[in-house]
Amino acid sequence: MVPQSPIPVRWRTPLLALAVIVMAAVAPGTVRAQSEAEDGARSGRAMADNVPVKPEAQDSQIQARLQRILEASGWFTDPKVEVREGIVFLDGFSGTLEQSEWAGALAARTEDVVAVVNRIEIEPDIDWDLSPALQEIQKISTAAQRAVPVILIGAVILLITWQIARLAARFMGWVLGNRITSPLMLTVVSRAFAVPVFVLGLYLVLQISGLTNLALTVLGGTGVAGIIIGFAFRDIAENFLASLLLSVRNPFRAGDLVRVGEAEGIVTNLNTRSTVLLTQEGNHVQIPNALVFKSVITNFSSNPSRRGDFSVGISYDDRTSEAQEIVEKVLTSHPAVRHDPAPIVVVDELAASTVNLKVFFWFDSDTHSPIKLRSALMRQTKQALLDGGISMPDEAREVIFPQGLPIYRGEPGGKPVAPRRARPPRRVAESDATSAEGGLASEEDDVLREAGATRTPDERENLLKGS
Repeated sequence: MVPQSPIPVRWRTPLLALAVIVMAAVAPGTVRAQSEAEDGARSGRAMADNVPVKPEAQDSQIQARLQRILEASGWFTDPKVEVREGIVFLDGFSGTLEQSEWAGALAARTEDVVAVVNRIEIEPDIDWDLSPALQEIQKISTAAQRAVPVILIGAVILLITWQIARLAARFMGWVLGNRITSPLMLTVVSRAFAVPVFVLGLYLVLQISGLTNLALTVLGGTGVAGIIIGFAFRDIAENFLASLLLSVRNPFRAGDLVRVGEAEGIVTNLNTRSTVLLTQEGNHVQIPNALVFKSVITNFSSNPSRRGDFSVGISYDDRTSEAQEIVEKVLTSHPAVRHDPAPIVVVDELAASTVNLKVFFWFDSDTHSPIKLRSALMRQTKQALLDGGISMPDEAREVIFPQGLPIYRGEPGGKPVAPRRARPPRRVAESDATSAEGGLASEEDDVLREAGATRTPDERENLLKGS
């Protein structure tokens, strides 16, 4: 016999619906409370449900108990437990997060523990596994082995292209050798035909290697790279362009005696950066080509016929025309002075104590030294003027009395005594050249011979060679 329920049948369905509604309302709170409990356990922090006012276990007992448990587990490094008013503070290091959470849960389950502060840190796990590195090395090795054929083909193409470029440069140099006289211009033009050949070979190598974009960048970025390099090396580019213009204009040749600004010497070298002069003292002077191109260049060797000059002062009491004739005779009689153009002697200045004569003469600078010839002519002129009775007073220390100075003896007003006449100067024949002057030959050969043993400061190719 089946027992009957005390609830009437008509009330069963409403009561069942009411139970479902109540369970639906209570269930979220239960689930939320369970979730919060789980989160608290995972974070290593837990609180007691009921905090006793008078705990049975002391803080020191809890601390000692937890300290022994953590040390006995062997999972922690330098574990430290501190308990204050039922709150457990955990410090130390653990190998994994699970071990740290286990320590927090252990402390939370301990008797009379109010809360747990888990400060156990996780030690980083150093992995000494070298297999990833070995795998990467193996990948690189495999890629390198696959690239060996491409590298060999590219090297062969570059070598062939380099040889073709050199042959092209030599061919253009042979073709243009009779039309371009400047060695530098010939080199630049011939290499200008060789550069495109080498760039084409480089493009083929990049194309074979599968670097199509890089190949296009190389071809398209050549102009941009040239501009950038030009700005970075502006001074070098300026000197190089100046060397091109100097080699085209050719204002001097190797061995010419020139003056560039304040520097004077014999041209020994012209390269892409500087011009080297050898001074009369045997020193090498390097002048940047840009400065040479902008400076005033005086070439003493361009015309071997050169004019020299010097000055001489005579007394106001002497006949100027007579002194001019004496000096002219000295010049015309000297073998180093050219008769065409003829030497001239002019009055240059009426000074305080002298009449200054300016002497001009022409000579061959390839044969005779300017300073030696000037010394010889001044020496002969001085002696010829003295022999001719022409005085040359000193402007600062000498006073000339042409009529003499009367001397009185005895009382003032006595008869003056006529001054004693000076002896005429002794005539001496001056030679055209003396050993002290070293002759009249040009000293350029001596300078070059003495400096021949020295090393040129710039060992690069001389662009004046063969000019």
